[in-house]
Amino acid sequence: MKFRFLGLQIGISFRTSLFLVMGLLSYAICSGQNRGGRGLVSFGPASGLADDTLYLDVNQDIAVQLLPFDELMKVAVTHSPLIKYQNEVSNSLNSAYGAAKVQILQNVAGFANYSTGNQSIISSGSAVVPGRDALGQIANGYRVGVDVRLPLYELFGRKHQVRQAYSNYRASVIQKETIELQLKRDLIGIYQDMITTQQILKIRLIDEQASLTALRVAEVEIQKGRITADALSIVTSRYVQAKTASEQSKGDFLKNVHYFEALVGMPIQRLKRN
Repeated sequence: MKFRFLGLQIGISFRTSLFLVMGLLSYAICSGQNRGGRGLVSFGPASGLADDTLYLDVNQDIAVQLLPFDELMKVAVTHSPLIKYQNEVSNSLNSAYGAAKVQILQNVAGFANYSTGNQSIISSGSAVVPGRDALGQIANGYRVGVDVRLPLYELFGRKHQVRQAYSNYRASVIQKETIELQLKRDLIGIYQDMITTQQILKIRLIDEQASLTALRVAEVEIQKGRITADALSIVTSRYVQAKTASEQSKGDFLKNVHYFEALVGMPIQRLKRN
């Protein structure tokens, strides 16, 4: 009878511990899937950036929370410093092309002047006044004219210079398109990395909470003498590994988010759907 009673007591204790572990694991999974009151992830000073909070729900896919990718690409093109720089280069070369087309006008010059004379030679038929220019005495009034000089270079070389200026301008436009294509490739890469690290973070957080629950149960069990110190050490080591993995995943996710912000040129809060 004593043996049966002892076996019954051990069985009840074992089932109680098992139910306790299952209950705590279920709670851990639920709590791991719902971080915070609104499910937002706050990384805080531990991430290396003081007061750094990401207003992102770790349980909801990034693609659902953020704007469509085409709109994100438009925002990135608008705010990219490389695109802005290339726009200025294209504008400069376009102006150089326009200047090359009208540069031939530098060989055309107009003039206008006015001179006075007494026209004494014509009006009175008298001799030239001593000390006065004879031509100046009859060439009074306004004079206008155009001086045209056409070097041979303008006939044979101007068209090539204009063509070169236009080619430089077109090259800058193509260079801008190349930069936009590279920007799109980089944005696709970091966007996918951000989605992947978010999914890994979700799994790591669940694993961390489950390991923490197992550690809390083991701490209770060792106080009651039901497990050994070696068993507690194994559970503790498992929790440390899970915690390390979750912190690494958290850092990777945070790094990708900041890379994404830098590439788009706007904070993540302004890129969310309304």
